[in-house]
Amino acid sequence: MSLKRSHTQPSRKSQSNNRFLRACWREPVDYTPVWFMRQAGRYMAEYRKIRKKYDILSICKTPEVAAQVTLQPIHRLRVDAAIIFADILLPLQGMGIDLAFTKGEGPAIRNPVRTSADVKALRMIEPREDLSFVMEAIKIVKKELNGKVPLIGFSGAPFTVASYLIEGGHSAHYIHTKLMMYKAPDTWHALMQKLSQVTMEYLRSQIHAGAQAVQIFDSWVGCLSPGDYRNFVLPYTRQVIQGLKGERVPIIHFGTGTSNLLELMKSAGSDVIGVDWRIDLDQAWKRLRYDVAIQGNLDPVALFGPLNEIEKRVQDILRRAANRPGHIFNLGHGILPQTPVEHVAAVVEMVHNYSRRKEKGIHG
Repeated sequence: MSLKRSHTQPSRKSQSNNRFLRACWREPVDYTPVWFMRQAGRYMAEYRKIRKKYDILSICKTPEVAAQVTLQPIHRLRVDAAIIFADILLPLQGMGIDLAFTKGEGPAIRNPVRTSADVKALRMIEPREDLSFVMEAIKIVKKELNGKVPLIGFSGAPFTVASYLIEGGHSAHYIHTKLMMYKAPDTWHALMQKLSQVTMEYLRSQIHAGAQAVQIFDSWVGCLSPGDYRNFVLPYTRQVIQGLKGERVPIIHFGTGTSNLLELMKSAGSDVIGVDWRIDLDQAWKRLRYDVAIQGNLDPVALFGPLNEIEKRVQDILRRAANRPGHIFNLGHGILPQTPVEHVAAVVEMVHNYSRRKEKGIHG
């Protein structure tokens, strides 16, 4: 389509490796691009060294340090994209939420949102001001990368962020979240409307700061039935994605446990759908009808296995992708903290080597 080509042409002049962006637009590449969710994290000694000095929020709020962490896997691995180091819940503090990260337990919200009054009290933020540290980190990273690889920005999807807000942290059954849907739908819709607006403006600000693609993480949406997703979530995810279409950067829509929701997720309008290991990649892409790019889908736990087993799984995923334009290799979720870093590096090499195309004249 002319829209895609008019957008990507400038990047081809400035990027030394834009395979990731080309794959997002389903354009030919000379080998499959690969990056990893949580590719900057505790599995890397370089990151653990920084964590001895800073907690997660301090890293996120110190642009120079967030930029340093973002760049660590670029220096250590040969991944084809960087993703800014941040957290999906960062917008909440500016909205009036008491957010903390407890050791070993993850994020904790001390004033969860459970009532209509709670929703009304949430402040609408201005991302360029309230989250200026994220924008500054993006600018630093973009300058340091100097076209080496593209930079991805991201946010939590409205549903996943709403679930954190309502549950107060991680949840096994999402009881409070679903009860708000079922018992207080007006309150639910008011909350989702606020979050979708914040999400859209946050991602737009990241794009204007220099992000060349954005990913929307709906990590918890797999807990929903198709009917609940259609009625309570899809309108708001679609609102975010459609609101960003004018920015002309690829939008990745990712969720876990979403094999029952793929067609609905596609209808939200993203350029790339992320899938996890609970569905074979070729089956997922067939259901998506091949007119959208696909990202995935190695099980993160597979990275703990022996290299010969990892190799089999990488080759199987690539075989299922069949060199069709539009595949971005990734995990089905983030890298786990104890993952051997040498196994992560090996996967990058495997993907690049086994997916290399024989056609001439295709460049990254």
